[in-house]
Amino acid sequence: MRSVALALARDHGGVADSGGLFTQLFDRAGVGPGDQEWLQAMLDAEAALARALERTGQAPPGSGAAVTAAARAERFDAAEIGRQAALTGNPVPALVRALSAQIDQDARAAVHQGATSQDIIDTAMMLLARRALRATEAHLSAAAAAAAGLARQHAGTVMAGRTLLQQAVPVTFGLVAAGWLTAIDEARERLAEVRTGRLAAQFGGAAGTLASLGQAGPAVAAAFAAEVGLAAPVLPWHTDRLRLVELAAALAGVCAATGKVARDVTLLAQSEVAEVAEGNGQEGRQAGGSSAMPHKRNPVAAVLILGSTRRAPHLLASLAAAAEQEHQRAAGAWHAEWEPLSDLLGLTGSAAAWAASMLAGLQVDAARMRANLDAARGLPLAEHVAAVLAPALGRLAAHDLIAQASRVATGSGRALGEVLTGRPEFAEPIAAAGVTPDQVREALEPAAYLGAAGDFVAAALRAHDERESRRDRDVE
Repeated sequence: MRSVALALARDHGGVADSGGLFTQLFDRAGVGPGDQEWLQAMLDAEAALARALERTGQAPPGSGAAVTAAARAERFDAAEIGRQAALTGNPVPALVRALSAQIDQDARAAVHQGATSQDIIDTAMMLLARRALRATEAHLSAAAAAAAGLARQHAGTVMAGRTLLQQAVPVTFGLVAAGWLTAIDEARERLAEVRTGRLAAQFGGAAGTLASLGQAGPAVAAAFAAEVGLAAPVLPWHTDRLRLVELAAALAGVCAATGKVARDVTLLAQSEVAEVAEGNGQEGRQAGGSSAMPHKRNPVAAVLILGSTRRAPHLLASLAAAAEQEHQRAAGAWHAEWEPLSDLLGLTGSAAAWAASMLAGLQVDAARMRANLDAARGLPLAEHVAAVLAPALGRLAAHDLIAQASRVATGSGRALGEVLTGRPEFAEPIAAAGVTPDQVREALEPAAYLGAAGDFVAAALRAHDERESRRDRDVE
């Protein structure tokens, strides 16, 4: 629908931005519909309607084929249709006139018969969404496969867990990757549910009654849905916008999942952390360069995912706000949906595509992960030592003793183990509890305090494999 915006920009002295400079950044999957895609989708809806009218005896034989042959976007002037849209509030009236002019008089009766502009635009939205969701799901599949590979490979790679941006207890990088995997899988699953269950044709005529078609209305509506390959709704949904809200929410869920992965990567790739790095860019060239600083290796894919996903909540909010619509047809709220949905489709597809690329090439530095954990001088294992002492000292007394020792270690720059075994005020109560220095050292070994991390990684991988098996069966 950018034709309308461009026409209005020209009318008011504005400058049109084709967006070409940013396409590879924020529409990397190529699913964000622009003028030509919208135009073709509307033409596809008009052609499907003509075929449905012919199938149900409401249009002359051959008219469906004639309209379908003419309904090719390259035969139309999108800019001129956009200019005319400024007169009617949407581009469909101008499109109908232009389409009618390209076919014989006998077939013109099949153009737009029984429909209203919203029928064509809403159905076009559903067609564009279906195309975008399929592409986005494919990228999410690749991202999930890469995350699963990282989870398997690094199930035992110990690293610092971090809460509130500070080191906490140890985790494994495999568990981190398993978390990414599960979120991506679940977001992809919800997207597929919306694609298969909530995308529907729209055909209700002027006020949702199809009165101009008489008794043939329901039959034409069913044939129209079949022709466009979308679900036939129970009734027209002109001002029931729950489908759009659910679609937008599913897209925002993908952005949430991929944005989480990207944020983790940006934090782990910081120079001072350096636990992961993105791989090389296109044609083997190193990605991440800076225009001013030759040494930089920025996490470009992660940054561009975040550049896409940060916009999703606002677009979702716009679509949710537009869902409250008056009576049988909305005054403005419907119009407010077109561009936010277009943007959200493109940005979500881009985030998924960048995530697939980023995860496939992610470089993991296990040695650096262990070094960063060791640099905390045993403090992340304080909880484990307290747990070892608790049976003898009591849970609260053990906690207080280790908390005091941790403060001493932090203030002196010494390792927690040295403080616990070398300072009498700590070593004596520990010895009295029957815990030896060797046991203290064992409690300070990160690999000995990973809890159910391995079980959780295995569970995430099983769930992923089961989802993939179900998808394979569904395809068959």
